[in-house]
Amino acid sequence: MHSFFRTSLLAAALTLVSAPAFAGISVIVSAKSAAGALDKDTVAQLYLGKTTALPGGGKAKLYDLADSSAAREHFYQALTGKSASQAKAVWSRLVFSGRALPPSELAGDAAVIQAVAADPNAVGYVDDSAVNASVKAVVKLP
Repeated sequence: MHSFFRTSLLAAALTLVSAPAFAGISVIVSAKSAAGALDKDTVAQLYLGKTTALPGGGKAKLYDLADSSAAREHFYQALTGKSASQAKAVWSRLVFSGRALPPSELAGDAAVIQAVAADPNAVGYVDDSAVNASVKAVVKLP
């Protein structure tokens, strides 16, 4: 019985060690953006293709992290309660029907920050620690 307990405890410890640690995710817009009043619901509507309109005017240009990114999965779960694959299925239906184009995929936080900083209508998400003065965090997700 003791070896079973020890094995279970070791397995639980390894699971915690192998799980990615997230400090949090920030939804960002350009420091030059007029859309400073985004809330979680508005961002969820943008990332599920329900709207393209930014508060204050303009059509949002969305950026996603790579499909293989653990942060992408965390983002969609925290924002929408859906997995990244469920969100991708929503976008597939929208693209098929001709109603919308999905967010552009970028390789990492630095690429998202660069793209968002350059476009006042862009919206993206990065690890909290990556946010710099060229962008502003409008929503923070745990």
